[in-house]
Amino acid sequence: MFRLILVLGDQLSRDIAALREARPGDVVVMAEVMDEASYVRHHPKKIAFIFAAMRKFAAELQRDGFHVAYARLDDSDNTQSIPGELMRRAAQFGARDIIATEPGEWRLINALSHLPVPVRQLSDDRFFASHRDFAAWAKGRGELRMEWFYRDMRRRTGLLMQGDRPVGGKWNFDKQNRKPARPDLLRQPPPAFPPDPITAEVLDLVAARFPDNFGELRPFGYATDRAGALKALDHFIAHSLDEFGPYQDAMLTDDPFLNHSALSAYINIGLLSPREVCEAAARAYAAGKVRLNSAEGFIRQILGWREYIRGIYFLEGPAYASRNALDHTRDLPWLYWGGKTRMACMAAAVGQTRRLAYAHHIQRLMVTGNFALLAGIDPAQVHEWYLSVYLDAFEWVEAPNTIGMSQFADGGLIGSKPYVSSGAYIDRMSDYCRSCAYSVKARSGRDACPFNLLYWDFMIRHRERFDGNTRIAAIYDAWDRMDPETRKAIRTDAADFLRRMSEGEAV
Repeated sequence: MFRLILVLGDQLSRDIAALREARPGDVVVMAEVMDEASYVRHHPKKIAFIFAAMRKFAAELQRDGFHVAYARLDDSDNTQSIPGELMRRAAQFGARDIIATEPGEWRLINALSHLPVPVRQLSDDRFFASHRDFAAWAKGRGELRMEWFYRDMRRRTGLLMQGDRPVGGKWNFDKQNRKPARPDLLRQPPPAFPPDPITAEVLDLVAARFPDNFGELRPFGYATDRAGALKALDHFIAHSLDEFGPYQDAMLTDDPFLNHSALSAYINIGLLSPREVCEAAARAYAAGKVRLNSAEGFIRQILGWREYIRGIYFLEGPAYASRNALDHTRDLPWLYWGGKTRMACMAAAVGQTRRLAYAHHIQRLMVTGNFALLAGIDPAQVHEWYLSVYLDAFEWVEAPNTIGMSQFADGGLIGSKPYVSSGAYIDRMSDYCRSCAYSVKARSGRDACPFNLLYWDFMIRHRERFDGNTRIAAIYDAWDRMDPETRKAIRTDAADFLRRMSEGEAV
């Protein structure tokens, strides 16, 4: 009896669970469908990246003897949905069983669960921790803090461990990893991969079918196969990892990557495994090629944060992405879609996102995310924006980062306090403020940094919620010590800024 083996666009790994189940006569189903390409308005680079990688992976499977039924986006008989393609192929081949690796979004999990042909969804064991592992860790805990989960993962994997103790005597070295960066002409960016004929064909397709999506399709320089992803990994380990730690929170206008790996998209679609990436970093430290704080800081982002975020997404269930604990309802302003702004940091982060479908974690958290939270923007709209514009964005990883970490919309499940700051943090960690039309030193007035105005406005709007938080008490003490006229000016100017922004003025 024929069986169908579903492989999705973010499951491009030879050892994915569904492919391990394949036997002679089974048909591997892969499909470029409009449902997946348009349920949010994805960055065109993201669509092209996934489609090109899918085509190459399908060709690899065929060379190795798999029977692959592949649908291109512009095939005339393409039903344009994953359920539709499975049903079409089931009828074509007389299949009565479908095997899939569990998708990374509740939307697709639910869709596969309601097909007329039974679908066996296998655990996605590319991750270090299963759903059961994370649920067992979380059970009975008053707080689900990433740090404690990360330490357990270090013990389980043995990464950067000496027996039951962490290498270097500390679990993390964050205090060494908060340095601002200087422009450096010798700092090497991630390698670029000129489009080959398969990728070029996909680029033409995406240009024709998604001409109005936010983002620049060309030039395109991402790897779209495992060989290229491995080259990108090797380049990062050799040239960037050593200084990743100290400068991982830094931002520079003309250096979008600094020492960041830009590997997350390759990991998230299966071209690299998280285990091999972490082990490569650990080997580089053991060989004396990179400093410990850099190796540990990088591994923590994958072994700790990435695994923790996935655990939260599946533990909390489908309704998590719709949470709005702070009742924020303001519409996402046009500046997020490239509208004119006088804020140099926002212009840099959004402009870079438009060009590259990439921004590193501090640009996302402390610039675009920080501004959205301070301005009271609807977290559902913020969530959709992040899911739309980044190459590495899939809901299992993006939703907890946005709803929880960035927007505090989960009420403090992930973070014990909101990640907000005034302009001083951005000034300390970047060169953005030097060219900004606003003054980062001014507390009030039309020329004051909007982050300064909105920071205090946010804290006072939500004082009833946060007043008892010991990590924030000093902030309210500082507000109370300000003279009444200063406090009034800040609140008035913040309200004026938000009004002008909502009315469409370039702010």
